[in-house]
Amino acid sequence: MPRDSNYWFPAKRYGWGWGPPVCWQGWAVIAGFSILLVVGAATMLRHSPAGFIGYAVLLTVLFTGICWWKGEPPRWRWGGD
Repeated sequence: MPRDSNYWFPAKRYGWGWGPPVCWQGWAVIAGFSILLVVGAATMLRHSPAGFIGYAVLLTVLFTGICWWKGEPPRWRWGGD
């Protein structure tokens, strides 16, 4: 659990990265990412698979940026701390 309550995404206990959100803002970011991805798939995938891949990569980069900005600093963890 993060020590600072301003984090939306706590660090995972094992490994590198972030775990599930601890506040509504984090859940809203995940919901928005998921909705935008599904809408993009429904509207773009049939007409331009390459365009959809680019769109998905862009969304993923933005999502990772938000996690980096509003999440606990990532580092490799082995549990315990």
